[in-house]
Amino acid sequence: MFANGQTVVQLMEQLAPKHYAVENDKIGLQLGSLNKEVKKVFVALDVTEEVVEEAINAGAELIIAHHAIIYRPLAKLDTSTASGKLYEKLIKNDIAVYISHTNLDVTDGGINDWMADMVGIVPESRQCLEEVHTDKLYKLVVFVPESHHETVLNAMFQVGAGAIGNYSKCSFNIEGTGTFLPGEGTSPFIGTAGKLEKTAEIRIETIVPHSVHRKVVQAMLKAHPYEEVAYDLYAVDLKGRSFGLGRAGKLKDAVTLGELAERVKAVFDVPMLRLVGDPDRVIRKAAVLGGSGSRYIRHAMFAGADVLITGDVDYHTAHDALAAGLAIIDPGHNVEKIMKQRVADWLNGELAQRKYKTEAVASALSTEPFRFV
Repeated sequence: MFANGQTVVQLMEQLAPKHYAVENDKIGLQLGSLNKEVKKVFVALDVTEEVVEEAINAGAELIIAHHAIIYRPLAKLDTSTASGKLYEKLIKNDIAVYISHTNLDVTDGGINDWMADMVGIVPESRQCLEEVHTDKLYKLVVFVPESHHETVLNAMFQVGAGAIGNYSKCSFNIEGTGTFLPGEGTSPFIGTAGKLEKTAEIRIETIVPHSVHRKVVQAMLKAHPYEEVAYDLYAVDLKGRSFGLGRAGKLKDAVTLGELAERVKAVFDVPMLRLVGDPDRVIRKAAVLGGSGSRYIRHAMFAGADVLITGDVDYHTAHDALAAGLAIIDPGHNVEKIMKQRVADWLNGELAQRKYKTEAVASALSTEPFRFV
């Protein structure tokens, strides 16, 4: 069985939830319909005419891309223009286009974490450069018979309940007596219909982030033996985990700026890059930000980074960074191409786990507009 387009997008949004996106970012379905069977998903950084031809030749019904093809409301659709021809070709070939942009940058295991991994930033030391989203926290309280206490508790932990900072599986458990009167037509796990029952129960309290609260409740209900489960879910006035753009942290080993620049060229497969700073300077802490990062100079400095690795740094920003003592490695905007194969692999794993025959493939074309001469 092949997956429906809506199903594919729901899986993609598990990797990169839409609410992680920067305000007003152009994400989501931009063209076409998801209400169709999808045999092949095509993953691309940019949607150009050449990429669309590649998708057509691959037999794709859906393109998942990082960069939007529609940036502002369309006053008209003129098919004599370059963008109009692109939209026309997509529509005629019944190819939908879905965009996952800053939400894919922000998410755990997204572009910024991939970049941090590739340059050698220690995971445990990482912090975001700019906060975009903070998870709301809920308190979940549920009453469980003693026989199913561990089963229900572990079911909730497995899908993300009980996380407080660097601590996991946090809960509070109180023994008590539950009472209930099963009505006519019920089939109670404990007791009999029409007879008041008193039974030993445990009250479980645990913290649940908003991002997983539906999964936690579903897991709790599935593991719970009662027909009617007594539970409460309420918001608490505490700040949950923050998600944001960029990553900064300690490198596994101190290196010179020149050595780090060569590493960046190798891991991102770029022939040249721009360097701001003394190549012999020792770098211990680095910051990365996929895409255009000129406005994150002060964010990187505030995070204590010795160098910022990002694209599209302008002349005056480079001077400001140099004067402030921050080195810059600019390998270009196109290094975000790393998302193509990684997203395709992630989707293939999720699709296979659900027994779908739908396949995700990564675009093999380079959409780097610059030529190095």
